[in-house]
Amino acid sequence: MRLAFFADIHANRQAFATCLEAARGRGADRFIFLGDYVGYGADPEWTLATVMELVGQGAPAVRGNHDNAIGTRSETMNAEAQAAIEWTRGRLSASERKFLTGLPLSCEEGDRLYVHSEASQPARWHYVRSAADAGRSLIATDAHITFSGHIHRPALYSMSVTGKMTQFIPLSGIAVQLLPGRRWLAVLGSVGQPRDGDPAACFAMFDTDRCEITYYRVPYDVDTAAQRIRDNGLPSLLADRLFVGR
Repeated sequence: MRLAFFADIHANRQAFATCLEAARGRGADRFIFLGDYVGYGADPEWTLATVMELVGQGAPAVRGNHDNAIGTRSETMNAEAQAAIEWTRGRLSASERKFLTGLPLSCEEGDRLYVHSEASQPARWHYVRSAADAGRSLIATDAHITFSGHIHRPALYSMSVTGKMTQFIPLSGIAVQLLPGRRWLAVLGSVGQPRDGDPAACFAMFDTDRCEITYYRVPYDVDTAAQRIRDNGLPSLLADRLFVGR
């Protein structure tokens, strides 16, 4: 089975639609969503309608910190992110807000764990920036592979049976076998707002038979996504950063 993973969509309709099309074109059998469907971008309604439809068809989904902020006003963010959250609250229906608040913080499926931030304290929204951060997440679960998002930069980490950590940045379109003798943390890049210097949208596919993960970068219509942000009166920084992937 080929699983397609999406994280940090952030209401970017153009990026999400492009990634969905690319995943379907590569034979995706199921979709998995790792949180932050809203925030920053200008199309939360379309994004949530699409995710909710796929979840209704059996796709697993977990809650991200921006999703959590819709119903939890104590969630603090920087000024631009907070402005987008407050704008988003006014756009969503009661059923859409209920969907977000009802999502779990993590989800287990076979030998895989899905979480937005990391496994040790999912509700604290820690970033995985290093092998030490990844190790803390890995020792908190028995899963062979943990899939997460949150940091908007793709990375792969692994831990040996003796606790030795490895880390590297995956290349687009190159399959990596997740060997059974190690435990793995696959950090997805962002669909809707990459921050690794590459503005192309990012998603990943996992082949359960081969135990292989492949990250993909796909260009999308950045101009339209940025203009949608500006047209809706959201902070211009949120539009400008899409062009540079920062």
